[in-house]
Amino acid sequence: MTSTASSSIPRGQVDLVEFVDWSGVECLNQTTSHPLVNALKQGSRDDDGLHLESDADEQLLIYVPFLQVIKLHSVVIVGPEEEGPKTVKLFANKEHMGFSNVSDYPPSDSTELSLDNLKGKPVTVKYVKFQNIRSLTIFIEENQGGSDVTKVQKIAFLGTTVDTTNMKDLKKIEEH
Repeated sequence: MTSTASSSIPRGQVDLVEFVDWSGVECLNQTTSHPLVNALKQGSRDDDGLHLESDADEQLLIYVPFLQVIKLHSVVIVGPEEEGPKTVKLFANKEHMGFSNVSDYPPSDSTELSLDNLKGKPVTVKYVKFQNIRSLTIFIEENQGGSDVTKVQKIAFLGTTVDTTNMKDLKKIEEH
């Protein structure tokens, strides 16, 4: 596995890992021995010995909320050649999705990952659909080899934060 070098981050974009709201992150169908934090958290995701692994079948459903509104430019999903993700669907601002209702919603974007993508090449998303993102749901539908186990070594979100006004910071102007 090669870690994403800063040169592979598109100009003007940053790794958004520091804006992830870790208290709300969820992953359905992960093994307890290989949880999502291995692929998502800074440090863990760059350790070749750690990865996220599916449990009952090849599918994974990952929910990632953000601490502030972001604009998503691209996603990096690194995995092994045979067990790495193949079909990936992204849902912007969709909460409380499960395997039973994931097909009820059209994805904001979907892609088939190439071997270059699995080695760290970012997948650019339909930028207009990812301008005002509070959360992202990633549905990994199948893997490259068609086996029952999907492995993900790294997930990175590349984009920018949206400057928003915190209404609590505004002071009321009193009339005289």
